Amino acid sequence: MAQFSDTPTENTEGLAYARELEGHVSVLDSFSGVALAILAVASGIYTYLGVSSLLDNTGPFAVFAALAYSIAVSVGIFVFWSFLMRLFPAVRTMRARMGLLAAMGLGSLAIVAMSSWLNAAALAGAAAVEQHLAVTVQNYQTSLERAHENALSAQALERDVARVRQSFEDLSEQEATGNLSGLAGRGAVFRVLRQKSAELSALESQIAAQTPRIDAAFRDGNAILSRMRALTVEQGPVEARSVEFSEHAVRLAGLISEMRQLSVAPLVRRAAEDLAASVVLPELDASTEANRNDQQSTIESVLTVLGQRATTLVAAADEVLLLPPPVDVSYTPVSAADAVILYARNFLPSWAGAIAIDLLPAVLVLILAITQSAIRGGRKLTPAHDQLTLAELRAAIAVAREIDEQIDAPKDKREDRL
Repeated sequence: MAQFSDTPTENTEGLAYARELEGHVSVLDSFSGVALAILAVASGIYTYLGVSSLLDNTGPFAVFAALAYSIAVSVGIFVFWSFLMRLFPAVRTMRARMGLLAAMGLGSLAIVAMSSWLNAAALAGAAAVEQHLAVTVQNYQTSLERAHENALSAQALERDVARVRQSFEDLSEQEATGNLSGLAGRGAVFRVLRQKSAELSALESQIAAQTPRIDAAFRDGNAILSRMRALTVEQGPVEARSVEFSEHAVRLAGLISEMRQLSVAPLVRRAAEDLAASVVLPELDASTEANRNDQQSTIESVLTVLGQRATTLVAAADEVLLLPPPVDVSYTPVSAADAVILYARNFLPSWAGAIAIDLLPAVLVLILAITQSAIRGGRKLTPAHDQLTLAELRAAIAVAREIDEQIDAPKDKREDRL
């Protein structure tokens, strides 16, 4: 048997509290359905915009498909939250509430999957694509600067080559005056030294010829980067800007590849390896055997020096070749929806708004559940007969009087009434 409070005041206050809450709920119910429908329609509109950005075709069928999807989303959201707003506050057992909570969580995930990310694409899709363009420009700039730095480092090898060439020219001048082998003139030793200085001079000229080409490629690359940066912030549809951006990206990638090929470090390394290996030894032309022996000894010393200089140049070229190469960058066009997901961290407010418009009714469900629980708590300690309203009491009295009249009436009148 139900236990009731012995204090009439507590029963009365609890009943008044419950009736007050019921009055508020009744007022809120009068427009909650309309509010839920407006939220569902708003979500459907942004879903339509998001779906439209994904469809390549812009014909009538594409419009119809996007419209059908957005309507289905709106109806699904409205029905889903309507069910929960009615059923979740009404259930009383913990098992039923946990089951409905699980259903609400699963449904919320489904809504985010089919609607919220498209809403975010509609809210911030263009900005996300522009963010993708800006990040790509930054990557291209880093790659271009790295390629330019590597090319300039390779050009610095010209000084090493010039130093080695100058050393051989100085040695040849010494040989011409007789200060090297002891035999003045332009004999075999002189010709070997001049041979190597000529090779190094030709290499030096090749290196110097690359400098204008490197400067021109770097200048053209910066001009393309400047145009690409302008495209990221220009007014107008981002799709049209993305097409021009893609064309410039292809040209810039070609310039970066060209600049990598302009590096003379591999050329210097090969030339240094050939410096000592490819020596054309002239015939010893001294008049006496002793002088020819002196020439042979000097040439061997020259070859030793050649090997040392070649090792130095190879080491210098290897330092350049070991520099980090420019990162290969390729521009991949992305849709607004993909860009929003790719750069989600940069657009958290848009994501929050897109999800909130779909999941805000969950708060209303919880509010109704708490309120209905409070109403049941207010009525719990009140006997059933004390819960009657004045209108219910009057209706009950009228029914009781009618019953009494039927009982007191003569039998024939009761039969007539029947």
